[in-house]
Amino acid sequence: MMVSVDLQVRSAELADKGRIADLIRSSPHVHRHLDWRYPLDWIGSPSFYLLEDRGRLLAALVCPPDPSAVVWVRLLAVAGGLPLNEAWQLLWEAARLDLSRQGNFTVAAIVLQEWFPALLQTSRFAKRQSIVMLERDDPSELGVSLRPGFSIRAMKASDLPAVTDVDAAAFAPLWRNSLPDLQQAFPQALLASVAEAQGRLIGYQLSTRNPLGMHLARLAVRPETQGRGVGYTLLADLIHQGGQRGIHHLTVNTQSDNAASLALYQRAGFHETGERYPVYQLQVP
Repeated sequence: MMVSVDLQVRSAELADKGRIADLIRSSPHVHRHLDWRYPLDWIGSPSFYLLEDRGRLLAALVCPPDPSAVVWVRLLAVAGGLPLNEAWQLLWEAARLDLSRQGNFTVAAIVLQEWFPALLQTSRFAKRQSIVMLERDDPSELGVSLRPGFSIRAMKASDLPAVTDVDAAAFAPLWRNSLPDLQQAFPQALLASVAEAQGRLIGYQLSTRNPLGMHLARLAVRPETQGRGVGYTLLADLIHQGGQRGIHHLTVNTQSDNAASLALYQRAGFHETGERYPVYQLQVP
């Protein structure tokens, strides 16, 4: 086991990019958030911390506010030989102090690695919910049409500010996509579409390609137009477009306590895969 001699925490700089990339590639313990942005894209933003021993990079923690009142743990990478708890405590304390000076934040982490919960619990994070994975592998279409006055079309880059507004209205702050998030997501989409009513954008979906088919990364409808079949029709249109491309396998995830979302996907023929990923949260300060 490595003996800690002169551990120091500092903010990451652009010149560190290559070393951070090497750390992510070589570390036996890496947590990465389910994110549109690669961890190195956050260099220069608040709360990107490095842990060094006499100039040797040993660990990194990335937890910038985005959206403004929400902080996701986007990266934790710890080199072999360094005790996980020691690295986490040093890095998280620096981040926590920085965040407490800025205001009030909800800090959260989606646990994808079995070693991560113990670290979070030592810092008083608590499990609040889980991410539920669902899939649909069926060539049949849903066969629905929009009500009069509604239309669906392909999303354009110029739609993204309005899409961000829909997202903010449809989701609690923790789950909202910021405009920079959506600007990163849009070019990565295989299919992205919007629903409109009287020229106003009221819903959208954004889906990506994966090795088995497609992943529905986001589906959102304005609250005042929910219950009118807009989300279901966006989903039906996505399944139709996927079928035209020979894609019939579709995955999606949602929160375990989002009953409306779970009911929508189950109605459309999705079933749970059995995969669930805990979500831990902490309020700072």
